[in-house]
Amino acid sequence: MKDYFHSVTLDDSKCKGCTNCIKRCPTEAIRVRKGKARIIAERCIDCGECIRVCPYHAKKAITDPFENIYNFKFKVAIPAPTLYGQFKNARSINHLLNAFKLIGFDHVYEVAKAAEIVSNATKELMRKNNLQKPLISSACPAVVRLIQVRFPNLIDKILKLESPMELAAKIVKDELVKSKNIPIEDIGVFFITPCAAKVTSIKAPYETEKSFVDGAISIKDIYLKLFNALGEVKEGAEEDLVKAGFTGIRWANSGGESLALGTENFLAVDGIHNVISILEELENDKLEDVDFIETLACQGGCLGGPLTVENLYVAKTRIKKFIDAAKKNNIPDNSDDIFRYDLLWKGNVEYKPILKLDEDFEVAMRKLEELQAINEELPGLDCGACGAPNCRALAEDIVRGNANETDCIFKLREKVRNFTVQMMDIESTMFPVSDGKDKQNKDQND
Repeated sequence: MKDYFHSVTLDDSKCKGCTNCIKRCPTEAIRVRKGKARIIAERCIDCGECIRVCPYHAKKAITDPFENIYNFKFKVAIPAPTLYGQFKNARSINHLLNAFKLIGFDHVYEVAKAAEIVSNATKELMRKNNLQKPLISSACPAVVRLIQVRFPNLIDKILKLESPMELAAKIVKDELVKSKNIPIEDIGVFFITPCAAKVTSIKAPYETEKSFVDGAISIKDIYLKLFNALGEVKEGAEEDLVKAGFTGIRWANSGGESLALGTENFLAVDGIHNVISILEELENDKLEDVDFIETLACQGGCLGGPLTVENLYVAKTRIKKFIDAAKKNNIPDNSDDIFRYDLLWKGNVEYKPILKLDEDFEVAMRKLEELQAINEELPGLDCGACGAPNCRALAEDIVRGNANETDCIFKLREKVRNFTVQMMDIESTMFPVSDGKDKQNKDQND
């Protein structure tokens, strides 16, 4: 099993141990110990919730520096459609795509175009009757990881098609090799990402052995370069770079993927905690007459990603303007492209257990019994003051040897109170301690 890379990291020097992150983490992947947060690697799904809520900016995402594009002779940008909603000074999508040519890229290919192909491939799969429904979208890597660690029974329901990002990189490399005769090793494809989870899926892909994407640059890091370049793109002299229609652009919004499938029997869920609620209902067989579930970790979809710049609702308004313009342009979606590429996963998503107390089954069972006993003795308030998200998590940490019972302030107070009572009881049974003055007074009286 390959090592799992994590984009989300912690800057110890900025962390104040405030516990905001442990309360919001959907997989209980964070603890606060000795005044600093710690991320439990096997639990983290790189959803970026901790980045969003940390008031001290101690959580950050590892992305590639812009300068990495110069490691390649031919540099390609594949922007997520989310990017289109970030710029108030962009006249059109084509205006924005041309700006990439001014900041160092040789070519641009829209991920929105690949999204259209994935939508058509999804429709083809859904026409088949041998698939377990509802299918769960695999477009959000944070959700795929969530299912791996928390909902293993739902793994077979994941739609095992390549993401638009991976497909875009594959297509553009294939086209450049054939049309321009550029050696594939000279082509560097960089995804312009709104989130940390996409970075993780590039560095440690579950779809294939190695990603076709050579790097990920956050929207935040490239924003100013593009903003300034937009002012240099001369109106009327733009190269025609737009290939995607409104179907692909709409993927930036929650519900955009589902609306392209031609069915009313779908759910579009955004926000990681809302996603968890829906997956719990699905696991308990409470969802009926649903063919497809679009699940996005970020509130509002990719437009709400932690590496974006613009306010989610402002970005939604701008994206709508571009969607409406794309509808008028009536760009064909080239449905036949789904037959040119093999979109099925080459890799396999496996269950990644996070409550593995020991490799030895008998030892693990004993530790589980111990965990349950400790949990019953804890107050059950789930206050987070101990540095764990809830009492059961603290019990698990104690069993693993990473915490003590007295990390719970209520147990500590109880222990101090009992100790005080014991000291008072001991003191009451002891003879008074003479300081020598009683003997001196007796001698004087004699």
